[in-house]
Amino acid sequence: MTFKAVIFDLDGTLLDTLQDIVNTLNTVLARHDFPVHTFDECRFLVGHGMRELIRKALPEGAGSEDTIDLLLKELMVVYADNWNLHSRPYPGIAALLDAIEERGIKMAILSNKADHFTRLCAESLLDSWNFDVVMGHHNGIAHKPDPEGALLVATMLGEDPASILYVGDSGIDMLTASRAGMYPLGVLWGFRPKNELLEFGAKRVVQHPEEIISILE
Repeated sequence: MTFKAVIFDLDGTLLDTLQDIVNTLNTVLARHDFPVHTFDECRFLVGHGMRELIRKALPEGAGSEDTIDLLLKELMVVYADNWNLHSRPYPGIAALLDAIEERGIKMAILSNKADHFTRLCAESLLDSWNFDVVMGHHNGIAHKPDPEGALLVATMLGEDPASILYVGDSGIDMLTASRAGMYPLGVLWGFRPKNELLEFGAKRVVQHPEEIISILE
């Protein structure tokens, strides 16, 4: 199959951002005497956006909307100062993005991370490549796995969803791709295990970015 475009998830797919997210989350939780979470626990908390990250991180019964509102505001402030202390592209991502550009295939980023931080990450850590669309979550667009954002990106790219390879590290991404009529490709260097990717619809799973290059040839 010939793909005309590739849509990437950001966190856990292009960028290893988990340590900065964990540190930020635990800083905010500790301020309010809530239990903090280990690195591995946080692998399964992220992916649904920042508001849901807080909701999932709070003890059962502690997540009132007022509490979540307060913690979310603090989280955004702390993350703004700490988002790039440890975050970097995964090994092999640079070569993959180079190969995609050499082939003239369009590229986009679609994330549940707040749009401001999604763009900041792309502009600061992925600035060597030209992404046709970079979109994080913003008001008016449903979070993944709702396909609304993916379909909007397809429209902005000017490509049929069926011609788009969707690359992500979570079941959320696989569901998004399937619901949007795109090809769901799961990656194993991110936050979630292989069984989750397959359970939620991955048609193929890869262990290293270079494997994606062969799929595009």
